[in-house]
Amino acid sequence: MSLDRINLSGKITSALYKDFLVDAKQNENVFPRYKFLGNNQKQTTFIVQSHDAVFVEEKHLSFITKMLEACKMNIGDIALVNHTVTPVIIQQLKQQLHPQMLILFGIESADIKLPFSFPQFKTQAYDGCTYLCVPSLNELDSEVPESKLLKSKLWVCLRKLFEV
Repeated sequence: MSLDRINLSGKITSALYKDFLVDAKQNENVFPRYKFLGNNQKQTTFIVQSHDAVFVEEKHLSFITKMLEACKMNIGDIALVNHTVTPVIIQQLKQQLHPQMLILFGIESADIKLPFSFPQFKTQAYDGCTYLCVPSLNELDSEVPESKLLKSKLWVCLRKLFEV
């Protein structure tokens, strides 16, 4: 019997070469699953940067909760994603969460691989989603006088965005 004519089943071949063979169909749409806080009931995503928490620091969560209440929403209506924990790539996030509205807190559009940029406090519609870029939670949720102005600008945008 010649070694040149041995027939191996697919199961045996994959077991022998498990470190070298890749199933292209199985790996077609592999991307990181984003962990998020909330239930995403209104397909609204908040992307934040928090180095000291899995999702967001407690003081900022309180700020977000109050902001949502003012918009007649709650944390269950959104998906809050920490860009620091798992860097967001917009196409992958859209496949998982299907956001209709996305608010970037202190994150530039290029950071999530959007193909355009837009100024803070200006809504931007693109590819079935409305985007809003605002300052970071540290800037918004502080006691300095500038913070009050930033909060009022944010409130104007949120009233328009959520029709409140």
